[in-house]
Amino acid sequence: MRHNNQLPNNLPQLQNLIKRDPESYREEFLQQYRHFQSLVEIFRLNPAQENKSLDELVIFLAQVAQCYVEELLTFPQQIVDLLKHHSTTLDPGMRNTFCKALILLRNKNLIAALDLLELFFQLLRCPDKSLRSFLENHIITDIKNMNAKHKDMKLNSTLQNFMYTMLKDSNPKAAKMSIDIMIELYKKNIWNDAKTVNAIANVGCFSNVTKVMVASLKFFLGTDPEEGSDNSDSENEPDLKNAMLVNRVNKKTKKRQKQLKEIKKQVVKAKKKKSKAEPFNFSGVHLIHNPQGMAENLFKQLQAQNERFEVKLLHLDVISRLIGIHDLFLFTFYPYITRFLQPHQRQVTRILQFAAQASHELVPGEVIEPVLKTIANNFITERNSSDVMAIGLNATREICSRCPLSMGEDLLRDLVMYKTYKEKSVMMAARSLMTLFRERLPELLHRKDRGRPTEAQVENKPKAYGEVVALDSIPGAEVLLKQSEQIDMSDDSDASESEDGWVDMKDDGNNEIDDDEDEEEGDDEEGEDDDEDDEEDEDDVEEDGSEDEKDQSTNDVSEAKAPVILDEKQAAQELAITRLFTDEDFKRIDMENIKKHTKGARKRPLEQEKSEYVRLNDIEMIFKKKKHDKEARLETVLRGRTGRDKFGYKDGRKNENCSKTNREKRKRKNFGMMRNKARSKVKKSFKEKQQSMRKHLLKQKKMK
Repeated sequence: MRHNNQLPNNLPQLQNLIKRDPESYREEFLQQYRHFQSLVEIFRLNPAQENKSLDELVIFLAQVAQCYVEELLTFPQQIVDLLKHHSTTLDPGMRNTFCKALILLRNKNLIAALDLLELFFQLLRCPDKSLRSFLENHIITDIKNMNAKHKDMKLNSTLQNFMYTMLKDSNPKAAKMSIDIMIELYKKNIWNDAKTVNAIANVGCFSNVTKVMVASLKFFLGTDPEEGSDNSDSENEPDLKNAMLVNRVNKKTKKRQKQLKEIKKQVVKAKKKKSKAEPFNFSGVHLIHNPQGMAENLFKQLQAQNERFEVKLLHLDVISRLIGIHDLFLFTFYPYITRFLQPHQRQVTRILQFAAQASHELVPGEVIEPVLKTIANNFITERNSSDVMAIGLNATREICSRCPLSMGEDLLRDLVMYKTYKEKSVMMAARSLMTLFRERLPELLHRKDRGRPTEAQVENKPKAYGEVVALDSIPGAEVLLKQSEQIDMSDDSDASESEDGWVDMKDDGNNEIDDDEDEEEGDDEEGEDDDEDDEEDEDDVEEDGSEDEKDQSTNDVSEAKAPVILDEKQAAQELAITRLFTDEDFKRIDMENIKKHTKGARKRPLEQEKSEYVRLNDIEMIFKKKKHDKEARLETVLRGRTGRDKFGYKDGRKNENCSKTNREKRKRKNFGMMRNKARSKVKKSFKEKQQSMRKHLLKQKKMK
């Protein structure tokens, strides 16, 4: 028998000893377990009262449960029953303790994941915000750990089915928590399948609970990081150079050495972060099974509900993205959004963004044309400010870049006339619209506004509505023929065909042109001989001969170029079929395609690849001269003073040493000295005027 045994009252010490040697302390454990059973019976009589002894015993038994599995076989279910029956009446501290104990048992695989998940979702109904956030973090972490090594598809399917039923739960808190968990698991690439996305689309977006609906709509608006996050990261990078300089100049201490070491570690981490590829976690819009049905149902819900304006904007954003990404047909969407296109409308730039997102080439031009006319009538008028006009022109450009056939010829020419507007923001926006149609539909512009066409514009003709261009060869593969021609020329300059059977079209064309030039030179020599015989008609013969030579040479060159282009296309088509292209070949083809877009162009061409989403900055982009800060303004003032006479009052004296006039001296005198003079300037009365006039007349009479 042990004397002075303190273990029954010191549970942490007993817990430590049991984990080291479970069999030696079995009796002490059974004693504590019997004490726990008695405390549970007492607790059931008054579950609302806090019992600290029971809390300590629950944590103790959960810590040593793996040592006595058979004895504690019913212990997890006993805790689960207590929470199920008394979840709302329990003391918050005891409820948190019981949940922590169950999490300990779950980490030791002593309770099933699904059973614990069902209990925790039931506890979400409790009016305890801290408990709900704690349970949410545990659920996400638990599911993440279960799928760490490999995904358990069977377990995930069971858990997903349970989560889908919770989305329809009558308790709004439980439904909101379930949607948050599903979205977080999708972001962590754990449940990133189409099943999860379509459950959120079909149930979450049409939930009666506004918070669940808003969270689901925000999920489909993307999870990409905001613009400008890279700049903030770069600003917070540690300055290693400055830290090393400070450490070298100042007194060397252990603290400074430790700080320098930490800064070096941070610099290494920052470099690794920059070298890694940026993660792109796109939204689930691409995984929706029935995007057309979802867009139509969301539009019906938008028209029927009476939610806040921010919720309406979320609906418009999701619908426009669905239409733009999946090329949907929802013609009633455009008249609805036209109602909000007013300069005084709240969040009008976002509404313009939605109108551009919902535009694509498969929408008939007459459907989107009223939207463009509304923007032109409400925004692009001189009665508005320059910023409003620029935003309207930018929005028109973004819509037309996705559906160019929606623009009419008369409207376009009216808008392009703003290219010479006095405000720079309007002028730049109008020129960007003109540049767009130079690339897409130059025939809609005035001839003077079409600019110089590039090779790509000449080759690629504008497509009609619904037209699809099927390529029979790789665009730009003609550049590989020139390489083979150069190789053939170096091997055998007289050969007209290469060893592979490719026809040297360039040499044939050049030979034809050279022959023509030789003939022209011969004609010139004959003309010179004739001129020597007949000197009187020398000028007439030279003029007629030069005109005939120009016409003949241009005809010969054009005829020579036409079979060359046709044969090059056929040869490039055959080359694409019979040859495997290497990476170097594709690089040369890409460079050739870039040259086609830039050769002959006066300015930088437009970007050929358009993003799926319309950036708000493209619509709000206003070219304005930025306001200078105080230092910049002061620098401008000082720069303007250089080479200028001293500022201030100029008295007009040629010699600075000479005296001033009384009038100039009067300006620097004290007011007390000039008080009598100032008093004389007061407005005179009628009698004083008579007296002064009389004196003046008498003085004039005496002078005569």
